[in-house]
Amino acid sequence: MQYLNTKALDQIDAHAFQTQHPFPWVNPAGLLTAEGFQALCESMPTLDQFERIFGKRRRYGQKPHDRMSLEYSPDMHKSLSPAWQAFMDELKSPLYQRFMARLLGTSDFELQYHWHYTPASCSVSPHCDAKYKLGSHIFYFNTEKDWRPEWGGQTVVLDDGGRFDYRSAPAFEDFDKAIDATAMGNYSFIFVRNGNSWHGVREITCPEGHYRKVFIVVIRKKLSAIERLASVVKHLGTRRAYA
Repeated sequence: MQYLNTKALDQIDAHAFQTQHPFPWVNPAGLLTAEGFQALCESMPTLDQFERIFGKRRRYGQKPHDRMSLEYSPDMHKSLSPAWQAFMDELKSPLYQRFMARLLGTSDFELQYHWHYTPASCSVSPHCDAKYKLGSHIFYFNTEKDWRPEWGGQTVVLDDGGRFDYRSAPAFEDFDKAIDATAMGNYSFIFVRNGNSWHGVREITCPEGHYRKVFIVVIRKKLSAIERLASVVKHLGTRRAYA
């Protein structure tokens, strides 16, 4: 089974993406094959694998981004379902790497991956992401079987008209314009991080036991040898803490 939809990837216009306002972003449908999307939905990682991240202070006074988080690492590959193992292999393949390089206009990047499950009453306050990130590709994994659009979960593109320093904490209502991405079914959201790439997720209002489910490909600047070692040490420490 193939998971990435090659035709849909090829149809995304890199120039239109790079010149999008207020920053490069696109919210395409069908970047996964229908069969692949269904297989991934049916075999998502289980909640007991996730770390709780609640109340963590953010820089610049922004509200915490509360959620359940699972970081991917190669040593967990075999603990994933066969579908997710195959999808991860495709994301590491030249096909996806070339697609992302075409959109970004550079191949000088590396990819990291994580899942986020978010319960009711949580939100992602407006922010621009850390400087080490070049961008992100968010795959949405809620469907009509487990989610309702009115519960929220949409990534919101925010236009500040160039007014706000990224080292600040504006509220959603402070922006000139807000565009809600489609976040149910086989949709995803790709964007480039820059000084005005404001985005967020409004407070989720789903019933107890439901979660906003996303898988995120983080496109980041390549790590130096020292940074890579520090990342490995941090990951091992986290795994021991939650073993």
